[in-house]
Amino acid sequence: MSTFTLADLEQIVDARAKADPSESWTAKLVAAGQQKAAKKLGEEAVETVIAAIEGEKAALTSETADLLYHLMVVLKIGGVPLQDVMAELARRTGQSGLAEKASRQS
Repeated sequence: MSTFTLADLEQIVDARAKADPSESWTAKLVAAGQQKAAKKLGEEAVETVIAAIEGEKAALTSETADLLYHLMVVLKIGGVPLQDVMAELARRTGQSGLAEKASRQS
């Protein structure tokens, strides 16, 4: 069994975004625009937090999958490739988390 990656999810979101919105949830979200997609991402983030707090592993797994999917849709609409996010994460690994956070404060 091959490993499913976020890059795989990015490709699926990209392909489904081009479908007819009446036949694809992804296409419907993309057609609705960034505000709708971002709102849905926020809802999924809250549901993920609730699942984490409640300590239900299956719910946390499911909600995290929803969260990652909706994040990929928001990135798609925003024109931000996953590779850009991964490059930013790679850049940040060159320093401690505390140092990185301090560097972002104005």
